[in-house]
Amino acid sequence: MAEFTFRLFVVGQTERSQAAKNNLRAVCEHRVPGRYEIEVVDVAERPDLAGELRILATPTVVRLAPLPQRRVIGDLSDHRRITVALGLPDADALFSEGG
Repeated sequence: MAEFTFRLFVVGQTERSQAAKNNLRAVCEHRVPGRYEIEVVDVAERPDLAGELRILATPTVVRLAPLPQRRVIGDLSDHRRITVALGLPDADALFSEGG
């Protein structure tokens, strides 16, 4: 099982939705390569799931694991902000700790 689990809520296959997917994947590949899972949920197809997590705007990413949950709204283009908001480790710190 992945160490980091994300659920990305989007509406349709819009440019903004695609940008959010690409940006989240890029951040994860840089910060936690091989240690993450991303589930993409189209709110138009799964309004029940969006309601359950009280998603009010899209795109929104929710970090489901590890707890506590964290969320970010927007196209996720500011990778530094996303890294901090989602509580992802600093890749440089990981490599320096490992020696």
